[in-house]
Amino acid sequence: MARATQEQRQAESGKTPIAIVGLATAFLLYVAFLNVARHGNLLSETNLLFATLIFYAGAGALYLGFGVTGNESYVKSASLATWLGLLANTAAVAIRWVHAGHPPFTNIYEMLLSFVWALAVLTLIAEKTYGVKVIGTVTMPIAIVGVVLMQLLRTDVHPLVPLLQSNWLNVHVTLAILAYAACTLSFALAMMFLIQDKMRTETFLAISGAGTLALYSSIVLTCFGRWGGLSMDAWNQGHRVDFFLSQSLRLSLTLPVLSCLIALALLVVASPLACYAQTRWQNDLGVLMIANRSVFISILVQGLTLVPLLAGGPNGRSRSAAASPFMLTGLVAGIFISLLFLLLVWRRADLERLLPTAEQLDRFTYKTISVAFPLLTVTIATGAYWANQTWGSYWSWDPKETWAAITWLVYALYLHMRITVGWRGRRAAYFAIAGFAVVIFTFFGVTYLLPGLHAFS
Repeated sequence: MARATQEQRQAESGKTPIAIVGLATAFLLYVAFLNVARHGNLLSETNLLFATLIFYAGAGALYLGFGVTGNESYVKSASLATWLGLLANTAAVAIRWVHAGHPPFTNIYEMLLSFVWALAVLTLIAEKTYGVKVIGTVTMPIAIVGVVLMQLLRTDVHPLVPLLQSNWLNVHVTLAILAYAACTLSFALAMMFLIQDKMRTETFLAISGAGTLALYSSIVLTCFGRWGGLSMDAWNQGHRVDFFLSQSLRLSLTLPVLSCLIALALLVVASPLACYAQTRWQNDLGVLMIANRSVFISILVQGLTLVPLLAGGPNGRSRSAAASPFMLTGLVAGIFISLLFLLLVWRRADLERLLPTAEQLDRFTYKTISVAFPLLTVTIATGAYWANQTWGSYWSWDPKETWAAITWLVYALYLHMRITVGWRGRRAAYFAIAGFAVVIFTFFGVTYLLPGLHAFS
């Protein structure tokens, strides 16, 4: 009787946050509808992507709510929101396909559109098949980052260049998208395993701190100018393209205020990692409390850094100085990493209670990589065959090809060590996490930092 009463109270207490998320989602959709009613077509690709973003954001919030409370009504609502986002995403893919006259596989925008769709599908499958109901706390933020990034990329449709007028394009890119989505799911499962395997929270602090520090360091190394200002190409938000003063000259901006903000953010996100190092050096557990607080402060500073970037620079006169997609993705991803760590700090016991056993999660990660690896293999094989038909060579050591091979080697090593040496547990999970980092760089970083023959992707 007492248990039934407790469950009833839990269900009632969970209705209010769900209602708030639902009302917020409905309000945003209503505002978007009013804007569209005045200016354009309701079922346009842009509007469907906006709806996708709203539903995925609502799903992410509800998955986090489930991780915090364990209330089943949260995860049911999160699944519904994911399904609604998937429907909007599917409609956006279909409209793009019809409008372009070919599958959405020809540039980074279209590949992201398809990747986010595949990730949402795998999230629902993992939730149903594996019973990992909190998997969306990791996969949905990644999907949200993908949709936000799409808002900054060029969406105009051009006729296919002769290089891409091949059926091998559809085969090659479809396999790549499915493989990368499966690798992302294996990363989420590996993170869940580390939580259930009783990995120390301070170790997660070191991992998350190293991740955010790497993101900000890459921004500093690639964007800071000679005189200490933040130099970047002026970005035309309306046309989603860099400004060109002439055919070979870009308009570059140096923004001292933004450089100070990012330098401050770099120092703040480095502080938790410094606290962790001090703890290991002096064995002073009291420093960890400071580290956890510094993570919270770093989120505030990172959010403060985003404001002028999204507003178009410190003067706010125009959006032409908005950050490049590469920079904004790094900043948003850093905030998500810090938020997930705080969730772990505050509600670790609840998360452990809601997850399958460590052995099951280890096995789920292995199964997922066992699907991803053949997809990666066939992706490289079809790409090599297509390259030979197009360029007369199976392999050209293009940056995208090289990093695709590195990705394949990481997962090949994972399977080799597991099957022949019997690696299980944390070492296997570390490989899955490292593989995901390589996947992200191959999929996105190479496109912006190491352009080559695959510049279109």
